[in-house]
Amino acid sequence: MSDNSITRREALGGAALGVGAAALGGGAAMAQAATQRTFVLIHGAWHGGWCWRRVSDLLEKKGHKVFSPTLTGLGERSHLLTKEVNLDTHITDIVNVFKWEEIKDACLVLHSYGGWPGSGAIESVADRVSSVVYLDAFKPEDGQRGADYASDFSRKALQEALAKGEAGRAGPPPAAFHVNEKDRAWVASKLTNQPNGVVFQPIKLTGAREKIAKKVYIRAPIYKQAAFDKAYAECKANPSWKTFETKAGHDVMVDEPEWLVDVLLQHA
Repeated sequence: MSDNSITRREALGGAALGVGAAALGGGAAMAQAATQRTFVLIHGAWHGGWCWRRVSDLLEKKGHKVFSPTLTGLGERSHLLTKEVNLDTHITDIVNVFKWEEIKDACLVLHSYGGWPGSGAIESVADRVSSVVYLDAFKPEDGQRGADYASDFSRKALQEALAKGEAGRAGPPPAAFHVNEKDRAWVASKLTNQPNGVVFQPIKLTGAREKIAKKVYIRAPIYKQAAFDKAYAECKANPSWKTFETKAGHDVMVDEPEWLVDVLLQHA
C-alpha cells in the first residue's frame, strides 16, 4: 500500500508542475529504493557461494541486493585450504564482507555449518544486521565446538582425514542431504573438502545474536541432526523467534528456492 501511495503523490505533484511523466518514473524509483533490502547468504560445510544462486537470482530480480561469499578453503576458494584455516578464519570472511562492502541493515542467512561462523560474526557486526535466519543450521552457544556436535558421517570423515594428515575432509553424497534427485549430480560436482580446523576452536559469544530485532529458525526435519532439532525447539519456545518447517531436503536453497525467498521477504 505504501508503494502505491508514493506513486500517486509523485504523479499528482508532477502534474501540478507539468512534469507528470517524469515524476511518475521518479516515484517508482523512490518506491523501489524504499523497499530494497540487502541479504548476506552464508553456506554450510562442503558447499560454497554457488549453492545460493537460485535464491540470489530470485531476490535480485525483485530489486534486492545479495552477497553470497564463499568461505576460505571451499568452492572456488578451495585452493586456499590449509591446516591453518579455523573458525576465526571463516568468521573474519563474513565480517570483512560487511566491512569492505559497507553493508548495513542486512538480513543474514546462515545455512547448516554457517551457523557457527555466522554466530561469531554477529559479535562484530550486530549493528549492521537487522534480521538473522538460521536455515537448518547450528545455533551454537558460548564455548561450544563443532567437533562435539558433528554428524556421525562427518565425525568419521574427520577422523580419517586427520589420520592421513589432510587439511580437509570429504563430504557425504548429496543424497545424504536429501537433495532432490534431479540436482544431485550438479551438487556433487560442486562439493569440496571441508576444513578440519574449524571444528576444534571454541566459539566466543556474548549474546549479541539475541539482541537482533528479527530472528528466524527454519527446520528441514527430513534431515536428521539432533543439534538442529534442539535449536528449533528452543526457538519455537522463545517468542522473540519465528519458526518454520519445510518438507525440502537439507539444502533448502537448492530444493525450494521460491519458498525460501517468500519466507525471507515476508518474515525476516
